[in-house]
Amino acid sequence: MKRKTRFLLAGLASVGGAVTGASLLHNRRSDRREHLYVTVFSEPGYRGLNERLTWSGGAREVVPLARVRLPRIGSIRLERLAYRFRPEVRLPNVYVLWQALTERPDRTDPEGGVASFIAMHQLAGVFSVGSWEPVRASEARSGVRLWSGRPSKAASGEAGDPGALPRHDVLADTPDLGSWSTRTRYLELGYHDGPRG
Repeated sequence: MKRKTRFLLAGLASVGGAVTGASLLHNRRSDRREHLYVTVFSEPGYRGLNERLTWSGGAREVVPLARVRLPRIGSIRLERLAYRFRPEVRLPNVYVLWQALTERPDRTDPEGGVASFIAMHQLAGVFSVGSWEPVRASEARSGVRLWSGRPSKAASGEAGDPGALPRHDVLADTPDLGSWSTRTRYLELGYHDGPRG
């Protein structure tokens, strides 16, 4: 076996081992982050003007209603994505790979390096490490919390009617927010006390 071929096979084996090990560690992490995409509509039933907000994990983000640029929020639609490692090996065309390894470069042939180019392209696609996938509502860990007052004050009970809850959690698509349509002053995007995956 040629030295060049041995190096290539050793490189493929080491990359495959690293990808598999990383996937096992990542999929077992309890702190796996979700990306949350929130579409807020000015009217119930997902109608009227709309604005899309994005939260990519980490600390909670508080968004004032004025920044959303809607007079009120009548309905909310949520979409969550999580990156899942799912290693997949797609073997390259053996004939093309062999041609690329054994051919001698000919500078006078304009198509002399085509086999090498195709082989490198196929080798780059050998390992697929995963993709962004939708998160089912039952496994979701993120959502939107609606606040009737500034979150820091409302949490300590200073804002709003003392008998009313100063916040409302939205963890699934909600076609009609009811009284929260006019009560909402702030939206908080992030992890909440909903289901944990």
